Amino acid sequence: MSDQLVPETRVLAVASHVVYGHVGNTMATFVMQSLGCEVAALNTVHFSNHTGYRQFKGTRATAQEISDLYEGLCNSNLTDFDVMLSGYAPSAAAVEAVGTIGIDLQQKAKSNPGSFFWVLDPVMGDQGRLYVNDDVVPAYKKIIPFADLILPNQFEAETLSGITITSLATLAQAITVIHKLYSVPHVIITSVQIAQLENSSTEKETLTVIGSTTKSDGTPRLFRIDVPALDCFFSGTGDMFAALTVARLSEAVADCDLRTTKSWVSPDEVAATDLPLAKATVKVLSSMHSVLEKTLESREAELAIEVPDVAGLGQEERQKREYLRRTKAAEVRLVRNTSVLRNPKILFEVLDWKKEDLPVDLQ
Repeated sequence: MSDQLVPETRVLAVASHVVYGHVGNTMATFVMQSLGCEVAALNTVHFSNHTGYRQFKGTRATAQEISDLYEGLCNSNLTDFDVMLSGYAPSAAAVEAVGTIGIDLQQKAKSNPGSFFWVLDPVMGDQGRLYVNDDVVPAYKKIIPFADLILPNQFEAETLSGITITSLATLAQAITVIHKLYSVPHVIITSVQIAQLENSSTEKETLTVIGSTTKSDGTPRLFRIDVPALDCFFSGTGDMFAALTVARLSEAVADCDLRTTKSWVSPDEVAATDLPLAKATVKVLSSMHSVLEKTLESREAELAIEVPDVAGLGQEERQKREYLRRTKAAEVRLVRNTSVLRNPKILFEVLDWKKEDLPVDLQ
C-alpha cells in the first residue's frame, strides 16, 4: 500500500519539548508531520529528557514568553492555523496564556465556521493524583468551554466532572456532565480500565478509550474501543494519541464534508459508532498499538544485552543506573515506524454502549 497523507492541515502545537526521546511536542510534531500536517511548535518547557528519568535539566517557559512567541506570529501574519493542539503548560498563568491564544485564533476564524478547531489535552495528573499545582485546575476549567475537543484521562475526567468513575454508568455520567458543564462538543477519555468497573466480563487486562460527540440538545453519543494493555509503561503515549487524533479527525471530517460546520459536529441522525471521532479513534489506536508493540520488542532486545560490571559502584548507584537503563529502553520507537502511522492495519472496532450500561436519564 502506498503512503496516504491526511488532508493538508496547519497546526499550532503548544506543548513541552525534550532534547532526547519523544514526549510533548517532540512526539506530536513528528507524528503530525509524518501524516502530512504542517506544524508550528510552540514549546512550553525545554528539558533534556522526560521527567520519568527522575532527573533532568532545562527551563520552563513563563506565561509572558508563551504570549510573546504568539505575538511574534501575529506580527508576521503567521496565524493561518486550522487546528490548535494544546498540551502541557507549566503553571496556571501559562495555562491562561495558552487559553488566550486559543480564544484569539477562534475569534480570527469567527466568520468562517469550522475553519478552526481546538484540541485541548488538560494535563493535570494521573493515577489518582495531581502533578501540577492546585491552581492549574481552575485555570483549565476556565478555558475548556472554548475548546472543541478535550482529551482527559480517567483521573482528569473525574477532576473536571466531580464524579468518581467506579462503573460504566458513572463513566457515562462524567462525560455527560463535562459536555453540559463546559459546553464542549467532543470528549475522549483516553485511558479507562474497564476490567475494574462493574458489569465488565473482561478477562485480560484491557484499556478502553471512551468517546462522545454531542447531539444538538447536548446529550452525548457514546462509543468505546477496547485495546489490550501492554505490560510496560511508555512515556509520551498521551501526546501520540493527541497528535494522531488531530490528523485522523481532520481526515474523517473531510470525508464527511464537515469542515464548514462549527466544531465539526455531525448531524443528530449519525450514530455514535459512525461519528468521525469514532472512525478517527480506531485508526489512532491501531497505529499506537502497532508502534508500542514494536517498541516493546526493541525494549526487550535492548535489555537482553549484558551490561559490563563496573567495579567500585555502591548498591544505590547500581540501582540508579539500572533504572535509567530500563527507562531509556522504553523510549517509544517512533522514527523507524512511520509506516504504521501512515497506514495502520485496523486492529480494533468501535462498540456502541449497551442500554444497561447507561445511567437512567440516558436510556
